[in-house]
Amino acid sequence: MGKTLRYSVIAIGTAIGFLCGFFNIFGVADKSFEDIFYHRPDTVDNKIKIIKIDDKTMNVLGEYADWDRSVYADLMEVLCVSEDVRPAVIGFDILFTADNGDEADKRFAELCAENGNVVTGFSYVFKKELYSDEKGRLVENAMAIDERVMPYPALAEATEQGFVNTLMDEKDGIIRSTFVYLDENGTKNKSLVSAIYEKYMAFLGKEVVYPTDAGAFSFRYSSGVSEYENISLIDVLDGTIPPQAFDNCVVLVGAYAAGMMDAYYVPVDRGQQMYGVEIHANALQAIMEGKTLTAVPNWVNGLITAAVAALLILICEKLSVVKVVLVCIVTIAAKLFAGYLLFGAGYSWDNLSAVLMAAVIGIYFVALHYYRARAAKLSIEKAFSKYVAPQVVKEIAKNGTYELKLGGENRNIACLFVDIRGFTPLSESLEPEQVVDILNSYLELTTSCIFRHGGTLDKFIGDATMAVFNAPFDTDDYVYKAVLAAWDIVQGGNRIEEQFVERYGKHVGFGVGVNCGPAVVGNIGCDFRMDYTAIGDTVNTAARLEANAPRSTVYISDAVYEQVKDRITVEEVGEIPLKGKSKGVFVYSITGINNYETED
Repeated sequence: MGKTLRYSVIAIGTAIGFLCGFFNIFGVADKSFEDIFYHRPDTVDNKIKIIKIDDKTMNVLGEYADWDRSVYADLMEVLCVSEDVRPAVIGFDILFTADNGDEADKRFAELCAENGNVVTGFSYVFKKELYSDEKGRLVENAMAIDERVMPYPALAEATEQGFVNTLMDEKDGIIRSTFVYLDENGTKNKSLVSAIYEKYMAFLGKEVVYPTDAGAFSFRYSSGVSEYENISLIDVLDGTIPPQAFDNCVVLVGAYAAGMMDAYYVPVDRGQQMYGVEIHANALQAIMEGKTLTAVPNWVNGLITAAVAALLILICEKLSVVKVVLVCIVTIAAKLFAGYLLFGAGYSWDNLSAVLMAAVIGIYFVALHYYRARAAKLSIEKAFSKYVAPQVVKEIAKNGTYELKLGGENRNIACLFVDIRGFTPLSESLEPEQVVDILNSYLELTTSCIFRHGGTLDKFIGDATMAVFNAPFDTDDYVYKAVLAAWDIVQGGNRIEEQFVERYGKHVGFGVGVNCGPAVVGNIGCDFRMDYTAIGDTVNTAARLEANAPRSTVYISDAVYEQVKDRITVEEVGEIPLKGKSKGVFVYSITGINNYETED
């Protein structure tokens, strides 16, 4: 990776990481991840008990809507036996709004006033309201207070109140937060949970300490659905459960039946709804035990995600595919584990943005590795395509086993040499452009014939061409294919000779020599410059055959003839002496190929 590209990738990755973390792009998905993997209920406080208005109770007392306040008055008498046996606090998650003016209402209010340990609920009705901010922009307030629904006057005077409203996530409807107070025209009105908490702390003689100075906070649930001790109201009223079971406890009374429409989705036990009174119990225990969740600032999330992105880019750049995958997996696991530890310590942060960046960076570098491998493969194919036949290139690409390295191997090959007859005087009588035209046409002809029959183009030597067959890979019937390539060159030379006579008034002919036998084949040279070639007596003999071959003639050695004699027609040339060899070579001149037509 070049420096410019490297710095660009780092800069882009870091910027994207910061923006993803800062704007928390996953939002609700991130919260849902925390709910599923981090939010684990632990131990409920056995001092918090729930008296539930359930189906069992209504089967005895009738429908809830038909009750008068004598049911609650009776409950107060059962629970508050004496100064020594009674709950520390009784919190009613019930709206006693209608003033019936009957004896039951009066009796209930008097008992609450007499015991002094009751907190009743009221409800806010909210509306949407537009207002102008400091910069004069219109802003919508979805929680503008429209009215308060209070307990009937006698009960309101006899008890403390707290509003029962809680905070539901607008995007997924899950309750993860609750109120401490709500500012109403400068007055901080306590929530039901806050009012109960303060009353209980007063009973214990302890200082009231809230987890936040804000009006609301997120919290961790201590229980799953129905895990707090919950007792049917009828079992308390008929004495099945003695009042001593509630002594010095916080008792919450509320709806526990589906028909009462007071159930909501919560982070724990996903897919199940929890009754509102149990949500209040969890919020109360969260305040008492400090099980609150503080959101890490967005800019910190952004910096963390940016740092993860930058470090991964720097590290993964030099790693293999396997190591890139492992590093990204470890990073993701470490980030999620850190999130788990932080959640347990009371902090909530952006878990998934850094995970996304790690996954994207991993995919990027894996793709980059494959792109580079593909580019290298194509480069090798392109390089080899200049020397070997297309089918050989495909074999190299498919197997991917060929390595460019110095050294050679002993192989049996067929070697072909071809040369233009009289090229030197020809070049002296023509313009340079005409010479180049003739030479290019000749080289195109020889190369195409060699490649067509699976040969490897070894090199151009001035106006001569050298090719080998059966190297670098094994080739079936390679001697015969070398002969066919030589024959095609001669026949093709006859055709292009007519063009040169017409164009330049010059005759051009080729002499070809083919020999077969053992040779040393491989890369010759040094690490930074090498040539793939064949060396040895077989090669030298092929070169001598070509040098002796007349125009438009293919000379082959007796070794070649013995392998292909049933498929060709020849004329015996006889034994001819070859320069550099003490013994002559018996030579044949090819006159035809049986059942073969030269390709155009």
